[in-house]
Amino acid sequence: MMIVYVSIGNSDGKLTPLRWASFCQDVSAELNSWYQELHGEWYSLPNSRWVNACWCVEIRDEDAQELKNRLRDLAREYHQDSIAWAEVPTTTLLVPGK
Repeated sequence: MMIVYVSIGNSDGKLTPLRWASFCQDVSAELNSWYQELHGEWYSLPNSRWVNACWCVEIRDEDAQELKNRLRDLAREYHQDSIAWAEVPTTTLLVPGK
């Protein structure tokens, strides 16, 4: 299993609000069909200069390449330069007092 952060953005304003909403929904739906566990889903504040969305998901190692390919397809469909994919190599739990 691996933990991955997937981030998308529209700070350059390429997408209209309706297309941005569709892009967010499509990325979320794609992730929903692959993840084993959803650790979080975040969106920028409505008054933020930076328009973005981020998901933290746990997926099977063997599904990573196919999911990357599907996300590349969505980037192409929505005329985006990229979708960020950040794998978490190590998770450290910070325990109080230790």
